[in-house]
Amino acid sequence: MTLDKARELLEVHVRMGSGYNRNAARLVLAEVQREHGQEAVDRLIRELGLEAAFGFRPGTRFRP
Repeated sequence: MTLDKARELLEVHVRMGSGYNRNAARLVLAEVQREHGQEAVDRLIRELGLEAAFGFRPGTRFRP
């Protein structure tokens, strides 16, 4: 998955904001972590405000 596609998907999940979207966002971040590393995950968390939206903190390791 490209980082642009991940960003696009995460933006949709943030807008919808339900528990299901939190789980889906978790899966997207796990894929990003696997393909692009922790730095890319942390950058997306900060850019998209995922800490406020879902409680995801930079440095968190995501697994599918």
